[in-house]
Amino acid sequence: MLKQFGRLIINQNKSTCYKPLFYQNTRGFHSTYIAYYADVKTFDKILIANRGEIACRVIRTAKKMGIKTVAIYSDADARGLHVSMADEAVNVGPPPSNQSYLNIPNIIKAIQETGAQAVHPGYGFLSENSNFVKSLDEIGIAFIGPGESAMAKLGDKIQSKIIAKESGVNIIPGYNGVVKDADHALEIANSIGYPVMLKASAGGGGKGMRIAWNDQEVIEGFKLASQESLSSFGDDRLLVEKYIDNPRHIEIQLIADNFGNVFYLPERECSIQRRNQKVIEEAPSTHLDPATRKAMGEQAALLAKHVGYVSAGTVEFLVDSQRNFYFLEMNTRLQVEHPITEYITGMDLVEQMIRIAANQKLSMKQEDIKFHGWAIESRVYAEDPEKYLPSIGRLNKYREPVSITDKNEVRCDSGVFEGSEISIYYDPLICKLSTYGETRDEAIQNMKKSLDSYVIKGVTHNISLLREVIGSSRFQSGKISTKFLGEEYPKGFKGHVLNKESLYELASVAALIHAKKDLRNWHWLDDKGALLKSTLSEQAPKSWNLWIKINNEHIKTENYPNALIKTDWALESPLINTHFQIADDLEKTITIQYIDPLPIGFRLQHLGTKFDITVHSQRQHELSQYIHEKPKQDLSKFILSPMPGSVISLAVNVGDIVNEGAELAVVEAMKMQNVIRASRVGKVKKVNVKPGDAVAADEIMIEFDEA
Repeated sequence: MLKQFGRLIINQNKSTCYKPLFYQNTRGFHSTYIAYYADVKTFDKILIANRGEIACRVIRTAKKMGIKTVAIYSDADARGLHVSMADEAVNVGPPPSNQSYLNIPNIIKAIQETGAQAVHPGYGFLSENSNFVKSLDEIGIAFIGPGESAMAKLGDKIQSKIIAKESGVNIIPGYNGVVKDADHALEIANSIGYPVMLKASAGGGGKGMRIAWNDQEVIEGFKLASQESLSSFGDDRLLVEKYIDNPRHIEIQLIADNFGNVFYLPERECSIQRRNQKVIEEAPSTHLDPATRKAMGEQAALLAKHVGYVSAGTVEFLVDSQRNFYFLEMNTRLQVEHPITEYITGMDLVEQMIRIAANQKLSMKQEDIKFHGWAIESRVYAEDPEKYLPSIGRLNKYREPVSITDKNEVRCDSGVFEGSEISIYYDPLICKLSTYGETRDEAIQNMKKSLDSYVIKGVTHNISLLREVIGSSRFQSGKISTKFLGEEYPKGFKGHVLNKESLYELASVAALIHAKKDLRNWHWLDDKGALLKSTLSEQAPKSWNLWIKINNEHIKTENYPNALIKTDWALESPLINTHFQIADDLEKTITIQYIDPLPIGFRLQHLGTKFDITVHSQRQHELSQYIHEKPKQDLSKFILSPMPGSVISLAVNVGDIVNEGAELAVVEAMKMQNVIRASRVGKVKKVNVKPGDAVAADEIMIEFDEA
């Protein structure tokens, strides 16, 4: 968070006060007022009914407020960071969510045993479960969130759409009721017109959502969305609505108290999405003008007032190119991406939620809420960004980026540490990485630097995708939509494609690493690894002659166009900060990561993507043309599990003849269901799995005959 300065100004009733918050930035000070409470008691102890980074986030604010905390955990999370951070911790069951973090009786028991007075649900799990709120009401425990009635009405996508229309909020054309079955979905789709969106009524986070462009996709999407919804939320009801082509996803943060006050905060843009799951968010949006911002905020507040909504909540809209906006849904909880709103407003949303739950009043006016600067959030996941499949494993090396100035320009919301396990049971989020800047460009540059210096080893991660998006000219222009990833990578994301500049940068650093590792005594390197000459070229000793191979490109050290002037690298450390002289008066600094040694080279990470690098002497290079690569194993007759997960269903038996593209099985991992399809026509020879089985990545599930 940005630094806060100022004195308290007590209001007349002295129950609350305003606190001027000053944000120290490169261009002076900016100030605004938010509600602040002086010496007003809230709770002695709260329980956080969640895990991971959001549990850690709530604990940090509770500690700041002098509130004791209780963590809950499953068997899989016994060593979790949130467990060690809390004052107390209670085991609530085995790893599966429905036996632990969704187990209301066990959580109620933990509340009673520890004497917690209130519960913060975080997001996901029970955060939008009105039955949980009702259970807390019955035993006199405060829920740090909305009331049961408002949650039940707005948490259901079907009901919330009806309420939104009654409240005077713009809505998307669709069917305002529960879809009975696939045939009913087809009937609705044909009446609305394609494309349509099938969505879980009780859902969120991209789970239980499918876009359909024709009848066949409706039938298949209905089945998959229903199954995902049931698995994730215990509710398989779906709704169908018109899919707005080429939209932007923009949301309004609300905060409301028990005294009828509802305020809207500046918007967040969440258009960079993959399979309806947010990847990168920013606040504010490049698309909105003040008039549209005000109209969207006022409509969102009308909706909240209509149902007597209390606490933090978010109204999501789809916005077209002409700034027409339509109600999408309301999330009756704290959003994953709330840090970027906190960055530009200075408001601690978790603190406000706690104080509102303690029946304290928001003593401010809508015009008091200002914002300053720009903030961006990247969701760092344990996943394969090319296949968009989750990864599991242990974080055997983990180092988060940090602010390098006193402006606090980097914020990491995480619940892991070096040695943590990323398991199959929960969402694979590692960290929410947020950066701030006086301008959008400054926030982008800070994000680039942070992603380049983020060290994660032990699991596959999506830094390469995040870095590529942040560095793209289209993202930097602000001309984005929810179709961004599909349009930018129509054949799928394949990592950074080296151009001449990034290729030579990587080759220069590779040559330097080789020199540092194996030729440390040459006179042209000082004891810190800095070059005493201007480049690794013909000025280096004539006996030193290397060929660098990257992606089948062979580059001779004397052919580099730019001068590599120095590097900051301790042998075998992960980060290599390198400086290039690209013009007489222009220097460029890049950060490359040293990942692993290879038999005759090493693996480096540049612009988020990993590259295998071979370093040859002149003679090795001459002989390498006679070495043939080992032929790849033919796996065409095998169907492998693309990820660790559970087999949900099988669509084939031994002896079946299947066509190319036919569904063979459905594998679920981290609450997302993935259809496994036949890559060719074939006859099933062997089926090695059955529904309910756990499978590892690349495990052979089905085998075809040779013919």
